Amino acid sequence: MTQQIDYDIIQSIKDQLEIYFNKMNPHQEWLDLKSAAKYANVSYNTFMKFRQMGLKVAEIDGVKRVKKSEIDRFLQEHSF
Repeated sequence: MTQQIDYDIIQSIKDQLEIYFNKMNPHQEWLDLKSAAKYANVSYNTFMKFRQMGLKVAEIDGVKRVKKSEIDRFLQEHSF
């Protein structure tokens, strides 16, 4: 029980720090996959499905990044 509470607290702090740093750099165009999923307002697993559906991801030496405009394009393309 205590470990779960500790984990939840640490995760909450991480989430708040990520929000803070994103606000500090709102013009950041290239996102890591976790941040990209948050930007798209979907789970990480759903975001991975988007990749299978054709979302373009840049990968250089194992580092994966997604451009915000590519996420926007993908979502718009799959909207109805």
